[in-house]
Amino acid sequence: MRLAETVTFGGSGLDRAAELRGSPGTLAAALADPSARVIPMWRGKPLLAGPGRDGLGFVAPGHPALAAAAEPVVLLGREAGAIWFAADISAWEPAGIDAAAAAAFFDPTEQTHPDLPADHRFAELRGAMTRLSPRAAELAATAKALLGWHATHRFCARCGAASRPAAGGWQRTCPACGAHHFPRTDPVVIMLVVRGNALLIGRSAVWPQGMFSLLAGFLEPGETIEAAVRREVAEETGVRVGGVRYLASQPWPYPASLMIGCLAEAETEAITLDPAELEAARWMTREEMVAVMAGTHPQVKPARRGAIAHALIAAWLADRLD
Repeated sequence: MRLAETVTFGGSGLDRAAELRGSPGTLAAALADPSARVIPMWRGKPLLAGPGRDGLGFVAPGHPALAAAAEPVVLLGREAGAIWFAADISAWEPAGIDAAAAAAFFDPTEQTHPDLPADHRFAELRGAMTRLSPRAAELAATAKALLGWHATHRFCARCGAASRPAAGGWQRTCPACGAHHFPRTDPVVIMLVVRGNALLIGRSAVWPQGMFSLLAGFLEPGETIEAAVRREVAEETGVRVGGVRYLASQPWPYPASLMIGCLAEAETEAITLDPAELEAARWMTREEMVAVMAGTHPQVKPARRGAIAHALIAAWLADRLD
């Protein structure tokens, strides 16, 4: 697909400085360097800066805002000579947390820290991802996924003992049995299912009212990408798919997926919905999808801008899949 690497969270070309991960002394020196930058993350929300929340906030190592960090900072990479890290300060308890908003599909609330400027706020990455530069978006996505992995994988999967961060946060090691554990990425196929002039879309019951997107699902062990595409479409809608072609991919830190975008040629049209997977599914003509993407369709709202689904649909409408 043309411009495949311009999807949000991809294409920035961040130097991940992997050679630093195995050298504790070098990492310690990098953290002591005044040019080092640390992105604080609070319960999955990155620190965003500026009145429009269009910049990535960061602090120097040792900043008071990092006092709540439960584990060492993790290495993200290098940019223009500066080393970037991230720290999870989820133990910090801001006043007035809206528990209902925090549990929703999209949390619109923002949190300010007393040790940070007033225009620096912790905010949902979904709402800010298209305002960030490609580099800032990649840094934020990497920080969110990596710190989320540490938060949910604190114990050894082999023996159950508490594990410890290692290699700049890119491993966890078990002091009891010596096992090494690595960050998890879950591959997900997301399908542009077309038949003639029509596109198949669906919606989950937990999404915002009226929002539809492309069908998607996790790959299973022992399964090819093509087989996963055909299985997921059949399971969710009963539609049979023939040819499958890869288009583009996107890191998606919710919590740690790699979205594998594919073009799928449908061989049937009848929809038999699986209500456990989707609340609704429908075919939309190209003309109808133009209205959806423009926000003028009376019933259907588009996939969130910045998600690969939005990019794939836009490329299909513009005839830019080849």
